[in-house]
Amino acid sequence: MSKKKCVAAFYRTHIDAEKAVKDLQNSGLNMKQCSILGRGFHTEEEVVGFYNAGDRMTYWGKQGAFWGGVLGLLVGSGFFWIPGIGTVMVGGALVSSIAGALEGAAVVGSLNVIGAGLYSIGIPTDSILECELAIKANKFVVIFHGTAEEAAKAGAVLDLTPKVVPGAPTEVNSATKVAS
Repeated sequence: MSKKKCVAAFYRTHIDAEKAVKDLQNSGLNMKQCSILGRGFHTEEEVVGFYNAGDRMTYWGKQGAFWGGVLGLLVGSGFFWIPGIGTVMVGGALVSSIAGALEGAAVVGSLNVIGAGLYSIGIPTDSILECELAIKANKFVVIFHGTAEEAAKAGAVLDLTPKVVPGAPTEVNSATKVAS
């Protein structure tokens, strides 16, 4: 069995993150292996709501079209309040990893549930800190995890998108973080 790899990229705006997710979809990659994380709203701006509408979560607020569109492309969605970070929207495969951490199945040292979820899909702790800092700074994180070949393809797709950190995305596995 081949070892799974992850590729992550950080985005300043929801528009850039949505483009990255759509580009991954258009490249033919399996969207069941893609996730997005972001705070996505500020409570002082306007009313925000989240509710289950059939088989997926619906977001009601300023970025409703963004979250509704992106969550429609990905499998799974969740809204979490994380001490030290605040509220976080998560879409995609990472939701089940975070739910496992919440249930106590994936407690890893002093990591919060987002960190434990990221760790469980193969992201090393130093990269987890980068993801958490990006989320705290109201950035969006797009993650793809799959085989080495799939991660390389995803990295090539994400390399063409407007990211926050020059040189991102980065390919990471449980031992190292290597620029793609």
